[in-house]
Amino acid sequence: MKLFVNNLTVIDYSYLCSERGMVGESLIVDIELDGSLNDECMVLDFGLVKKQIKAVIDDEVDHKLLVPVKNECISFNVLEEMTQILLDRPEQLPIYLNCPHQAFALIEKDIVDEEAIIAHLETVIMKVLPDNVTGLVLKLAPEPMFGPFYHYTHGLKKHDGNCQRIAHGHRSIVEIERNGEKAEDLELYWASRWSDIYLITEDDLTTPQDINVPEELEALRNVPNLYSVAYQAPQGRFELMIPENVCEVLDFDTTVEQLTHFIAHTLASDNKGDEISVIGYEGVDKGAMVTATIN
Repeated sequence: MKLFVNNLTVIDYSYLCSERGMVGESLIVDIELDGSLNDECMVLDFGLVKKQIKAVIDDEVDHKLLVPVKNECISFNVLEEMTQILLDRPEQLPIYLNCPHQAFALIEKDIVDEEAIIAHLETVIMKVLPDNVTGLVLKLAPEPMFGPFYHYTHGLKKHDGNCQRIAHGHRSIVEIERNGEKAEDLELYWASRWSDIYLITEDDLTTPQDINVPEELEALRNVPNLYSVAYQAPQGRFELMIPENVCEVLDFDTTVEQLTHFIAHTLASDNKGDEISVIGYEGVDKGAMVTATIN
């Protein structure tokens, strides 16, 4: 007997890649359970599937940076309270993080893709399922998109939940109208501008000397063209060093409301007299809407 739940949840996360650097992503999760009927004539109560299994998925990968620890470009150091991660690619500037353990999911693969995430999650989920459940199939897929989109990573230090983590992200559609008509040229422009972007709140910029690095990585402090980002949040102190050319520095907290306002008003300024309407998404099926005109 099989039980299935489609659209069980959405995971919003970022991952490290030896080619693309730090990449924000959003994936929809479907699940199938195989097993015999229990005393309630169920494989598993839908309420438990939606609550228990979703909680495991959220705890393991949602709003985290997924790190493929078997990749030759990645090294990591697990301390008592913090985990330090370094992505050091040939002919590329490094990315370094020093954050509380819960900011990361260490994936025992050399790349992070759907297959690697599924393998990681299936192992953990099977441990919490009752004995009558003998099989588990997870399916991960991006939202079907029929227009421009971008991948972005950020952190929200004021957030009480997991959005405070400095390196979590989203794969987001951008919908833009100019004077009531779809403006694909503006959508393509913005999708290109924020392709694999890291969005920094200006107040979170600091100096390399303010970043905690192990002795063997002291040379990181002298690497040019790296932004140093750090802040204290409820879950602890988060620190990041990242190449300037993959970032945009903004003078506000990077919530979807503020980002959508920024897109609309930036485009309105560049297209004076036109009414610019923007729907900005934060991952799947959630976001903000802003309309702006500048004469």
